[in-house]
Amino acid sequence: MARKNYLFTSESVSEGHPDKVCDRISDAVLDAFLTEEPEARVGCETFATTGMVVVGGEVGLSDQDKLKHFMGSIGQIARDCIKDIGYEQEKFHWNTCHVLNFLHEQSAHIAKGVDATENKDEGAGDQGIMFGYAIDETPELMPAPIQYAHAMLRRLAEVRKSGAEPSLRPDAKSQLTLRYVDGKPVEVTSIVLSTQHESEDQTSDDIRAIVEPHILDVLPKGWVTPETVWHVNPTGTFVIGGPDGDAGLTGRKIIVDTYGGAAPHGGGAFSGKDPTKVDRSAAYAARYLAKNVVAAGLASRCTIQLSYAIGVARPLSIYADLHGTGEVDEVELERVLGQVMDLTPRGIRTHLGMNRPIYERTAAYGHFGRAPEADGGFSWEKVDLVDTIKAAL
Repeated sequence: MARKNYLFTSESVSEGHPDKVCDRISDAVLDAFLTEEPEARVGCETFATTGMVVVGGEVGLSDQDKLKHFMGSIGQIARDCIKDIGYEQEKFHWNTCHVLNFLHEQSAHIAKGVDATENKDEGAGDQGIMFGYAIDETPELMPAPIQYAHAMLRRLAEVRKSGAEPSLRPDAKSQLTLRYVDGKPVEVTSIVLSTQHESEDQTSDDIRAIVEPHILDVLPKGWVTPETVWHVNPTGTFVIGGPDGDAGLTGRKIIVDTYGGAAPHGGGAFSGKDPTKVDRSAAYAARYLAKNVVAAGLASRCTIQLSYAIGVARPLSIYADLHGTGEVDEVELERVLGQVMDLTPRGIRTHLGMNRPIYERTAAYGHFGRAPEADGGFSWEKVDLVDTIKAAL
């Protein structure tokens, strides 16, 4: 039987965290290619350190002349990302950092396994397992610790960029510990917030005075009590931040990107990968299915696993776990989920409209628990399968 009373902690990182700078650049490169050609192939990795950004990986367009042209735009794409995030430090500035581009054409052998032909459907871009998760403890059907850890940092980014809090800087991390009673979150036992700031003269108490009102505003009323322990900039000064303080790399924050450790992760990162790569698209599809199951009232908690083989179109397995909260048989649910959505790579992309430049916005503050957007962004957060699933059971 699942535990009912416990503490659980999740962390988030801001858009200015070194790894998130890299995720942002990789997804901006992806969006640029998808804008030019919806079927573009992109696997873009970024590395950032003091005064330098290195972009590498494999890309593909049907028009080789266009591909050559795009290779010359990578530097500007990276600089635009860094500028929007807000880095104008002496040793990491959008206008002065070096950008090295080592992108190359996608492997012909991989393309052969993935591309559709007259004799076979489009195959998965790689083997792997992907998980999706949903739980009814927040309106977004996300685990509360990660949802509110993200919300804290999003608010601080908003007030930094608006000029309301001009002494804040882009690099930040949050950590939130919640007390669960009877399986539901009821109280914040500790808040950890480390944020880069303007001056070495600012103390931890100064920073807490800046951030505390914004944090209290985004957390549910009553969750923060006089017993809540605060750790704001616990090491003191945090002026040197971003890639100047620590090197960054695409794909290193996969638990931050998903469920904050409350659910399994298949291991594959998302950012910089086009949706033929099931590391990304099937993880989004699994979240979509899990969320619709919970939204349908069929369970209060749902985990979905999908598995794929490179070059093979259909998933090798569909697994559903309702964690003892289900109103339906899990074996029957697995059968139905395979019917209500085409879970081939092509089927996922078509159903969720994923061959669009909608990925740069996912790079920070979570890929899940976000509102679906009018242009197709976060389409995997829709709950439009509820009636279809219920009717099929």
